[in-house]
Amino acid sequence: MLPVGVEELRSRGHEVLIQSGAGAGSGMPDEVYRKAGAVIVDDAKGVFASADMIIKVKEPQPSEYELIRPGQIVFTYFHFAASDSLTEAMLASDASCYAYETLRDDEGRLPLLTPMSEVAGRMSIQQGAKYLERPQMGRGILLGGVPGVAPAHITILGGGIVGANAARIAAGFQADVSILDVNLDRLRYLDDIMPANVNVLFSDRHTILEEIQRADLVVGSVLIPGAKAPQLVRESDLKMMKPGSVIIDVAVDQGGCIETSRPTTHSDPTYIIDDVVHYCVANMPGAVGRTSTFALCNATLPYVIRLAGQGDATPSGSLASALNIHRGEIVHQAVADAFNGAS
Repeated sequence: MLPVGVEELRSRGHEVLIQSGAGAGSGMPDEVYRKAGAVIVDDAKGVFASADMIIKVKEPQPSEYELIRPGQIVFTYFHFAASDSLTEAMLASDASCYAYETLRDDEGRLPLLTPMSEVAGRMSIQQGAKYLERPQMGRGILLGGVPGVAPAHITILGGGIVGANAARIAAGFQADVSILDVNLDRLRYLDDIMPANVNVLFSDRHTILEEIQRADLVVGSVLIPGAKAPQLVRESDLKMMKPGSVIIDVAVDQGGCIETSRPTTHSDPTYIIDDVVHYCVANMPGAVGRTSTFALCNATLPYVIRLAGQGDATPSGSLASALNIHRGEIVHQAVADAFNGAS
């Protein structure tokens, strides 16, 4: 929540509670929120105890499960398909859980997933370049090469917002880039807008295997909204990859599209399997908190205002698509399908 968001909500008669220090990582001290009219609360427990609606970025953490009250509205990224324990806890809480990642606008787009996908896509190349360096156990490859030395080959699995942003940054590094996707219309679009050093390929099992054998860097960016990501690279496939090659699995928030992916943290971001460096940080945009805060808040504020205005009434339109769990029941089909269709 930016200070301007506090002002907008206050002007509509809402009280806004901000946990002390919540804006510190984005360069916004408590005082700027006080000036905007917010009430500063000492800790998360106090916010959860007093608020009718909780706005977060990350999904509720295990320490917060018991703080969520029946009838409370929680609006954040949930990624339920990737976590049985989170789903079970939210079902038991009797709260209404609205997920940023499934909210669709009138044109069918995912406006609250887009800004973080843009950040993560661009970061994937930045991080890939770093972990290809030899001190990070990578191959010792410079993405763009130099005159007389070939650039790195980068394979991007998925041509959505993450994949397109990754490709643009990789192309700027003068790397050799391939984007794989199953949507031919999307591939035609990408072929029209991408620089000459970006090739678009139809994604199938044979092409994936050919590409990962060539790749110095593989970026996993496959998304099925609300559902678990399909695993496109198997554990046995790693033996085909070059020693010291790097995988950046941006899809790890939805379970990952690489079989060997498991969530890591910014403080301990990588691990190695079969000489392949895996970077699987959940919430990659958290590393660039100021950029991410402004990007996300610009997109979420109109929906926050609408949700605060309607309260716990039955949602319609875009907000209906964001509602994943309501009063102990899974109401989003993709999430229900991820849990054997139970709802």
